[in-house]
Amino acid sequence: MTYFHDALRARQLSYGFGSHSVLHGVDVDLPWGTVTAIAGPNGAGKSTLLEILAGVRHSQAGSIERADHVALVVQRVSVPDALPLTVREVVAMGTWGSALRRFARADAVERKRRITEALDRVQLAQLAASPFTSLSGGQRQRVLLAQGIASQARIFLLDEPAAGLDAESQDRTRAILAQEAAGGAAVACVSHDQKSIAAADHIITLQDGRRI
Repeated sequence: MTYFHDALRARQLSYGFGSHSVLHGVDVDLPWGTVTAIAGPNGAGKSTLLEILAGVRHSQAGSIERADHVALVVQRVSVPDALPLTVREVVAMGTWGSALRRFARADAVERKRRITEALDRVQLAQLAASPFTSLSGGQRQRVLLAQGIASQARIFLLDEPAAGLDAESQDRTRAILAQEAAGGAAVACVSHDQKSIAAADHIITLQDGRRI
């Protein structure tokens, strides 16, 4: 069995849109039990890098090794107002799918326990029955984080989790991510927020698609 010292390891990642190069030979290591901030100016390639690390976009060169399931939390979650999903139902989606091996034989009681635990950990248990569309942007991000927790993901990738939030919500989000890392998960966040960057265990800085 392969031993993974890090949760995720990427080497020489490159990507471009047509003739426009976005990433140039970027290396990334995400250690277990830490929060990593991905920083840099607008247009540096941060969100593209995050999508490649999550596997929703494929690099044109380089390699990635992931030691566990990845949960990707995007910056803005847009859903139709008519979509009849509650917060609990969105979190429950994290327990679906044959790819989630840990839930292959999970019964209804186990699923319920995982969903309840995930909502408690992101401090949204009181909104479990609320429509997902009624939540603020920050609350929606926390619901998707709970979805990842319910899936038993051990690698969390977030795109600007503090964007558009008030100071209290930013502090709450940072605390939740720090708690997940303290529990052994690997967390990486694209961020412009200086408090979040300063609080991170590691910082990856991009400029013009290159790590500096």
